[in-house]
This record gives sequence, C-alpha cells and structure tokens, in this order.
Amino acid sequence: MSKRRKLAAGNWKMNGLSAELSNLDELILSNPNPACDVLICPPATLLERMSRRTAGSAFALGGQDCHVAVSGAYTGDVSANMLADAGAEYVILGHSERRAAYGESDTLVQSKAVAAHAAGLVAIICVGETLEQRERGETLDVIGGQIEGSMPRGGDCVEVVVAYEPVWAIGTGRIPTLAQIAEVHDFLRADLTGAFGSNAEEIRLLYGGSVKPSNAGEIFGVPNVDGALVGGASLNPSDFSGIVSALEAVP
Repeated sequence: MSKRRKLAAGNWKMNGLSAELSNLDELILSNPNPACDVLICPPATLLERMSRRTAGSAFALGGQDCHVAVSGAYTGDVSANMLADAGAEYVILGHSERRAAYGESDTLVQSKAVAAHAAGLVAIICVGETLEQRERGETLDVIGGQIEGSMPRGGDCVEVVVAYEPVWAIGTGRIPTLAQIAEVHDFLRADLTGAFGSNAEEIRLLYGGSVKPSNAGEIFGVPNVDGALVGGASLNPSDFSGIVSALEAVP
C-alpha cells in the first residue's frame, strides 16, 4: 500500500467567471472531509476570491503557470510569489498546451519549478507524448527526456508532482489502455528513482487526459497512479465529485 496521499487536481484552464464560484461552493459542500487531497487550479482572476471560500476547508488552490522571475517588467505574466500571495499552494507547469502553443522548453519548465519551490509552491510538472510520437514507439524516450530536462534537482525534487498527460488524450475522449498507463507510470517511478533515489518514493504521479467518473475507478487501480489531473470534468461539480469519490475508494 502506497504511503503517498492521493491527489485529485482540477485544471479549469481558461474557463470560469464570477458565476462559476458557486461550483467551488458546491464541491466543498459535497466533499467536506475528503480522504484524498483535492486541488482546484482556476484562472488567476478567480484565485484570490476562491481562497476566501476554501479557507477552513480541505481544498487547496493552484495556479496554471508562473514566470521564472519574482517581479519585473513582464507585462501580462504572474510570478509564483503572486500566486502564493493570492492563496495558491500549487502551480501547474509544462502543460502540453503551453509547450505547444508557447514553445515552452524543458529548461524553461525546470526554471519555473525552481521559482515555484522558492515561493513555497508545489509544482505539478506535466509530461506526455503526441500521437505521432506514440505511433513511432517514442513514448518512453520522450517522457524520459522531459523528466530529465524539466525536473528541479536536489531537495527541490521532493516538492514536485508529476502528471502524465498523453497529448492525444487531452480533451478528446480518447484514453490509453490501462496497460499503456501502467507502462508509463512504472517507467516514471523507475526513472525518478534512478535520478533521485529514495526521494522519488515521495513524488506523486498523476494521470491526466479525458478522466471522468465512468473511467476514474479503473485508472486509479493502476499501480503507481496516485491521482489525476482533470480538465473539463473538473468544471462540473457532480463529475469532479465522482472522480474524487473514485480516488477515495482506492486502498
């Protein structure tokens, strides 16, 4: 039995206005004492207001990205310190949408992870292959390279969560087979252990990509899957509560 506490993380992406704050209220009421960690990563415009609602609850909040600098002339960017000041405890880094649309490199993701750690945030580092890379048999090579280039070094590595999100499964309704998920998560655990020794046992591994209540239970039953990074389903309180319940049921 794993000693790592399970984590259900919801990534709202660029969704959510003031009206959606009631979704968080509903989630908290539906899950007052969850047997796993529960995290919501809203758009930055809602973060501080959400922190007032989560105060005293079991829910944590996170940002969806951060800049490497503490402050400066970076119009439109948000620093890790600003996220922490607004109530965040986590930050998602290296999501495939940012790697693809903004050209974020492994080196940049690593620098952001270091900045997050300095601000007291837990970095959720995302890795994953495209469909073309999987079809060419490059999945593990791609993910191994992303881990090597994106993970912070030394003691910083412990304050990190790794999320495996196959790019071709994000928002498509397609998911890898359980065997494919197991292969990647087993590889991640072994790769991290090779790089960081016994510290790797503390690193939680999440699966992300078209997770919903109907498939969450079987995904969470895969060894080395410590939870999920959920996209669209996290916007629906009923769906996300179903995913949290599935994770709570895992021994």
